[in-house]
Amino acid sequence: MAWTISGTWPHLGSASSLHGQATSPKSCQQEAVVLPNTFLFPDAIKKHQKSLSAWFSNQPNEERQFGPSFSLDAVHVDPVIRESSLEQILKPSPDLTIQHQLQQPCRQVIGLQNLFDVDACGRQVKNVVLYGTVGTGKSTLIKKMVVDWCHGLLPRFELVIPFSCEDLSHSHVPISLRRLITKKYQHLRDVVPILGTSNLKVLFILNGLERLNLDFRLAGTELCCDTNEPVPPSAIVVNLLRKYLLPEASIIVTTRPSAVRRIPGKYVGRYAEICGFSDTNLQKLYFQLRLSQPCCGESNGAGRSGEQDNLVEMLSRNLERQNQIAAACFLPSYCWLVCTTLHFLYFTRTVPPSQTLSGIYTSFLRLNFSGEVLDSTDPTKISMMKYVAKTVGKLAHEGVMSRKTSFTEEDLQQCFEVEMKTESELNQLEVFRSDVFRFFLTPCVQPGKEHTFVFTIPAMQEYLAALYVVLGEKKTLVQKVGKELSEIIGKVSEDVAVVLSIVSKVLPLRFLPVLVNLLKMFPRFFSRLSGKGRDTIARTMAEELFKEEDYYNDDVLDQINSSILGVEGPMRHPDEAADDEVFELFPIFMGGILSRRNRAILEQLGCSIKNLAAFEIAKAMKKTVIRNSRKGLPPSELMDYLFFLHEFQNERFTAEAVRSLRTVNLSSVKMTPLKCSVLASVMGSTSHEVEELNLTSCNLDTSSLRTLFPVLLRCKFLHLQLNSLGPDACKEIRDLLLHDKCAVSNLRLGNNPIGEQGARYLAKGLAGNRSLTNLSLLHTALGDRGVEVIAQHLAENQQLQELNLGYNSLTDTAALHVVEVAKKHATLDKVHLYFNDISEDGKRALDSLRMDRDGVRALVFLTAGTDVSDYWSSILNVVHKNLPFWDRERVRQHLTLILQDLESSRRQTVNPWRKAKFLRVESEVKKMLGELQHGTL
Repeated sequence: MAWTISGTWPHLGSASSLHGQATSPKSCQQEAVVLPNTFLFPDAIKKHQKSLSAWFSNQPNEERQFGPSFSLDAVHVDPVIRESSLEQILKPSPDLTIQHQLQQPCRQVIGLQNLFDVDACGRQVKNVVLYGTVGTGKSTLIKKMVVDWCHGLLPRFELVIPFSCEDLSHSHVPISLRRLITKKYQHLRDVVPILGTSNLKVLFILNGLERLNLDFRLAGTELCCDTNEPVPPSAIVVNLLRKYLLPEASIIVTTRPSAVRRIPGKYVGRYAEICGFSDTNLQKLYFQLRLSQPCCGESNGAGRSGEQDNLVEMLSRNLERQNQIAAACFLPSYCWLVCTTLHFLYFTRTVPPSQTLSGIYTSFLRLNFSGEVLDSTDPTKISMMKYVAKTVGKLAHEGVMSRKTSFTEEDLQQCFEVEMKTESELNQLEVFRSDVFRFFLTPCVQPGKEHTFVFTIPAMQEYLAALYVVLGEKKTLVQKVGKELSEIIGKVSEDVAVVLSIVSKVLPLRFLPVLVNLLKMFPRFFSRLSGKGRDTIARTMAEELFKEEDYYNDDVLDQINSSILGVEGPMRHPDEAADDEVFELFPIFMGGILSRRNRAILEQLGCSIKNLAAFEIAKAMKKTVIRNSRKGLPPSELMDYLFFLHEFQNERFTAEAVRSLRTVNLSSVKMTPLKCSVLASVMGSTSHEVEELNLTSCNLDTSSLRTLFPVLLRCKFLHLQLNSLGPDACKEIRDLLLHDKCAVSNLRLGNNPIGEQGARYLAKGLAGNRSLTNLSLLHTALGDRGVEVIAQHLAENQQLQELNLGYNSLTDTAALHVVEVAKKHATLDKVHLYFNDISEDGKRALDSLRMDRDGVRALVFLTAGTDVSDYWSSILNVVHKNLPFWDRERVRQHLTLILQDLESSRRQTVNPWRKAKFLRVESEVKKMLGELQHGTL
């Protein structure tokens, strides 16, 4: 990764330990003891080591935000390093893929500790050029090298002096090497004078050579051999590499491939290329170390440890399938992104205000590109990220719009417009192809598509497409020059010649006659045109967010999860048609990029988005988004909409959008801790009451209820059925019901393993609640004792109107008892008791408690004496809806008994209309039994 010292260095590790070449710290330290010069200034060297270790071991905010800080000693995997040559570097590669370079058998793998070994001719190597494309781990490897030396694990050198070429590039004032070192490292002020006069073994590290414009011609850079002579910093670097200054010093230079040729080959003893993780075993080791840390989550329990192990196992299986993720993780930086995303998806129990998926990708790009320019020799000094947004972003956007993820060579050529480039732009393109292309695009590993390119990680295509749109690159020619042109003309004059000379540089000549007629309208006309771009962005966001062709797909968080961990089960056959591609992250990323934090980071990368532009985009899209959200989205799309609002990070916008949501249906959406946190965060932007919240079959647990507690309080109709909520979860529900601000009037807890203990908690909540009117405990394993507990507390409740106790293995005694209590209740008038173990005698006893006599309706069977129950359709509907979750054999037995009861009652009645009603209900029951038997229900 192209990081400065203050950036994040991903934890990459020692490949030597994988190949049985590990060296123990003890033996290294013993070897270091025999070096005589370490005792010349022991205190100064030790202070220098301590200072370097503290500085290079510091972890940035990006690492602390998504997990604990790891030391390089604990989590580190070295990328593969292959010895190279200048001829191989300059020779055009027929294939731009990482795999092509890694699979060359003639190239020798070399360890970091062997870079300064003698070359093939037996000559001692003094200058090493270590190069690699963006994301291969150059800076990380150097950081590990420095930390190792600080701990005595690099005995070859007595003194290591690292320099950032980025820092050196900012200074053009002449300075001596002695002053340069002491300015950076004050502890070495007593050591520097002996440099060049003793046999002190010194290693200079020059990180990021591409930041410097070096001139090795004598006419361009004069010779200098005096450490006290002030010369420009670039001249110091040139003379160090020439071996004219401190000839005995060793030097290691890191650079991108495009800058390797800036050093003449005669000054380089060895070329070595960092190729990333060429073996999936290295990737697996990295993931295992990164994800299996005991403190990776917020708790260290056995459950969390098991979850971590399961993640590592699923990820390993996906890598073994030679999936696209394995190709992406050739770059160690993408391994970091994968781990960070998994941490976000799985280990996030509460979402901090600034933690978003867009934030992860934005931080990831800052870690890799920082403030780098594409080509330091080019006068335009265009930032690398800005160039990527304009070119790769265009390709990504065209792919999203045409619903495609793989691109041919022709697509790439058309996107980069090679035939239309000036000399300067062609040079920029060449630098991009050698240094950055492989970071974003890689060959497709899917059979039949080997000659096409895909984005390294699918979500990156959507992020760059979103960045392309939000930056305003998707404009007409007139819109592109609108604002800039109006400002220029406003500053100069309305002289026709001046205006035409400006316009002709950016627009084809055929547009000039039209623009001549618009001269009197400058600058207002072009300002108005440029402003329309914000309306276009807002319209694009709204249209993509509510794209109906994407409906009923898994929500985006599940899609990201499956893209990393793979899909469990058999793989798709190569000849089988693939599912349609969905791009639901695209509008979400557009919203996330507009957040204040991401705009600040993008500003550092040279991609400026003004506050006014973000405000106007939000204003333009507000009506459309709110209007579409009221239409009633499918659950997965609604989850995406909530996730969009969370990513948008605009509190006022979110509050207005959420206030319009009176019904929230997320049934069957797997509500992970992250999704629960997002729902709680977004719905927490207002305090309005929610008419209905449907969380049926959402994999909720106790912690989920705890996270959602503030939201649940404000819901009138609350569906929590089919969630495996046990007794512990009932404690949270009890506290919910007892809360003085509880607004829940209808609570459905059916098909949860509540049991007797859970019934005790619910009974206490029911006794003290003042809002609940309808409670469903259908199929909750209450048993007689659980229902008895609830019956004991019913009298303390004053407003319950309906209670469903169906399918709870109740016997006659418990059923009769609860109905007797219900008779005395002030408001309770309906009790559901069907599908329980009630005998014929019990049925007759319950049937005698008719509404006209006792004021309570007990729904037990489909018959009411010699007539059909008024609630027969309701009972059968409940059975039909719950069949997938109930014991089928027991349901079959109950339906058989119901059918026999219907036939018996029909034979007893003489009324032909009643007989017809019986026959109708019997046919419905027989139909259900048939479907149950054939497995079609």
